[in-house]
Amino acid sequence: ESGVNGLITPCHEYKSFATAAELNKNQLQSKFACEVIRFASACMNIRTNGTIHFGVMDSVEDTGWKHGQISGIKVKEREYYIDALDYIEKCFCENVQEIARKCIHPPVFVEVISKDSQEQRFVVEVDIEPTSSLVKNRFFEVYLPKYNEGSQKVTLTKDRALYQRLGAKSEPVKHNDLATFIQGLQDRDAQREKAELSCTEVYTEIPQNLGRKLSILLNDGKSYMDDSLRYILVTNRCEKDDLNYISFLMHLNIFCVFDFDEDSNVSGLYSKYKEHHATRSYFLQDFSNESKTGNPPSQKHLCLFDQTSWIFCNGRSDFLGDEKPCDENTWIRTKKKYLKKAITRICDEILPKRSFIVLFLLLSPVQKPLVDTFQEFYTEMNGTEYIVCIAESRENYGKWANLAQASCSIETLEQCSIVGMKLSHIDATIQTMLPSTAQPRHLPVSTRGLCTLPSLEEEKLFSLEILCVDQCDDIKLDLLTEREIQEIEQNFYRGRKIIWENFWLTDKRCCGEIIEREACKDASKLLDDILRGSGLNYSVAKLKIFHHPGSGGSTIARQVLWKRRKDLRCAVIKSSYSPATVCEHALAFRDYEEKEISHCLPVLLLIEDYDEDYLEELRNELMDAVATRKINSPRPYFILMCCRRSNDPERLCKASPLDTVAVTHKLTDSEKSLFRTKLEKLKQKDVKPEFILTFVLMCEEFNETYVRDFVGHILQDIDRSSRDTCLMRYVALLNFYVPNSYFSLSHCEAFLGLGVYTERKSRAYDFKSHLSEQARMIFIELRESTTYISSVQIIHCLVAKEILHQLSGNEPQSQLAMTLLQEKTLFENRFGQEEFIKFIRDLFIRRDKRSRGDNTDTLFSPFIEHVCKAEDCEKAIAVLKAAYELIGKDPFFAQQLARLHYNNEKFKDAEYWAGVAKFHLPNDSYILDTEGQVYR
Repeated sequence: ESGVNGLITPCHEYKSFATAAELNKNQLQSKFACEVIRFASACMNIRTNGTIHFGVMDSVEDTGWKHGQISGIKVKEREYYIDALDYIEKCFCENVQEIARKCIHPPVFVEVISKDSQEQRFVVEVDIEPTSSLVKNRFFEVYLPKYNEGSQKVTLTKDRALYQRLGAKSEPVKHNDLATFIQGLQDRDAQREKAELSCTEVYTEIPQNLGRKLSILLNDGKSYMDDSLRYILVTNRCEKDDLNYISFLMHLNIFCVFDFDEDSNVSGLYSKYKEHHATRSYFLQDFSNESKTGNPPSQKHLCLFDQTSWIFCNGRSDFLGDEKPCDENTWIRTKKKYLKKAITRICDEILPKRSFIVLFLLLSPVQKPLVDTFQEFYTEMNGTEYIVCIAESRENYGKWANLAQASCSIETLEQCSIVGMKLSHIDATIQTMLPSTAQPRHLPVSTRGLCTLPSLEEEKLFSLEILCVDQCDDIKLDLLTEREIQEIEQNFYRGRKIIWENFWLTDKRCCGEIIEREACKDASKLLDDILRGSGLNYSVAKLKIFHHPGSGGSTIARQVLWKRRKDLRCAVIKSSYSPATVCEHALAFRDYEEKEISHCLPVLLLIEDYDEDYLEELRNELMDAVATRKINSPRPYFILMCCRRSNDPERLCKASPLDTVAVTHKLTDSEKSLFRTKLEKLKQKDVKPEFILTFVLMCEEFNETYVRDFVGHILQDIDRSSRDTCLMRYVALLNFYVPNSYFSLSHCEAFLGLGVYTERKSRAYDFKSHLSEQARMIFIELRESTTYISSVQIIHCLVAKEILHQLSGNEPQSQLAMTLLQEKTLFENRFGQEEFIKFIRDLFIRRDKRSRGDNTDTLFSPFIEHVCKAEDCEKAIAVLKAAYELIGKDPFFAQQLARLHYNNEKFKDAEYWAGVAKFHLPNDSYILDTEGQVYR
């Protein structure tokens, strides 16, 4: 509550009104009118603006409340409060009744949001504005209405009173002071006129740099956009004119949309968006796994990020299906429940924290469900660090901010909000942040021309990563700084998989040339032979590249693709999709925009680190599909370029020399010269060897002594008891024994105890800053190509082997594995849990097989064989038992225990574990075979 402050700034008076709000109509109206008219008379006589608030504590009599605390009141009927102001005509003198009506504004009902109650409450506010043109030379005496309990009628006070503001109260002017008070009216009128004039003077306000603020908030601290962040859009009705200025949304990496526009699918944002992008639409209850009839999307399905999920959040029938109609409050509660579950799924199960930004785009007046959505995200994300609000209308933002105060302060909201910037300006500003222009992409056609590949058509082929003729030409080179270009180059030479930008920057002479190994030339020659036919009339041909881990096999495969992108249709297969889906998309890719399907260009498809059964199933699907067309062609329809790591690539090459290339760590003399020259050029750019470790090791052909000395030098003075050293050992254990394994960045953060950060820095920066110098050199961050999961690996599996040896000391590896199994933080981390458990399973039960390119066929997993050989059988049994108990009593762990026992002549125990496995899977042929081996 406040007294007079400059006349234009309103004074404030609070009234709890909790008891009065429950009274009958006559009692409530007389009480409300009494308080308003007394306060209004005082403000008008002093010539000050004022606001009286009902539903705010005005005393401290109730020990459960504080003075000024917002409590809110139940409003039975708004008309009771509006009509109560009809007492103006009864309480003011006749000659000023019209003036009083103009000075006393109608009641405003401000909804109060309470986390602890679903009951709807309001603060009722009445504003008083005595402008000088209305009140000049006048004073305002009033009667006050009082309810008489005896007669149950409203009466007016016997005498009129002249009220004034004294401090924070409205008090009557004493009889002896009346003359003096009235004589002072002239001075107060002059003060009011002066105050009104001063407030109408135009002040030149220096506008905020909203463009920079938008850039920083939307890009997590960077000044440009890349694909490292996903966006969750929360929006409401988009007016027709605004649809012209939301082009920027077409270029954001949107994961899902919470759409509160009932007409969105007809004429709103959804109808506009799906013209450009493939989308999957859901009702809210489907997405939150609450559907009784629908097919809710699985975590794995959503993690593939192939299409935007559009969630419709309005329409009572959408929520309740065939259930009986319900009242308004039940509907609101139901919607809020579904919202909470859907948001929890996204934040806890699907997207890792700090990998996405929630964008509230307020395009029309805000309703409460939109605010509920904010509050749920605020709770799940522990604050507003990764929440951004954009509102062109200050009025829309004001209502949203007032309602959102239940979660956080206005000041906090303002820090994450862009308010008052025209939508057209926002659109243009964001377009300039995009690292690429919106120019179309093109594919080669059989007539040696080009055809356009729109985004919508490309997204329909979501199981393929398509390589276009003009790949990367849409990048704005002037937006890339020298440092960013250098970082792209160094990431590759440090051990990350090569990306198309590496080739593009090399072609633009912004980076040094990428070494072309002899195996690349061999692969290109074999491809030419396949395309010429070479006597083999296969509709689906294979070109196989087997490579030592880290020898550059993946780079060679992509070099071949890059060089042939202008005369073949090229793509990378995402093997997380079924062979049937890939086949369907591959056929559509081949036929796209071709007039005669018999003359289409061959399609070169790269598949990496595949399972042999998957490859054969895919090949059969493609061959069957081609056979149904009954078209003979001298060239193959499809060429599957199969790239897979192997410990013995030369042996596999000898077995099939006409279609296989071997890539080893061993360099030819000419390759040694190329690598030495490249290393010198990198050093001349002041690139330190520790920043290109994998390339340095490649130059040394991964010589065993060199690797040992190299790792020993890095690990010198390392703190062996630190948390990140422990993490290093766990990652090394998996990386050495399980091909292509990794720890998700989310698991690493959870293990290191990294919480939510208050500064707006990149997620990768936060992680690296908490690592020791040694860990920063040894770890490399990768991004899974199909799920976009950020992950951590040791830079090379041979380095992982040496780390495992040098950091173990006298501790056996079985004990390290046992310690890993007891790390609850890792096993309870929900994000990326499926992949983590798979790697743990492979550590214990995946056997080496020559058919997969391994050196030998092993009886047990390489880790279990190592424990049996280096330690003893009992240690292997103990660690397998621990894994069986931890990973849901997996029957195949029981099977391995049976095999381990009978191979060590422990037949009774073998019989027991075979029985356990058979109990879980009584008809599994592998488990039945194990049982038979026990009896044999």
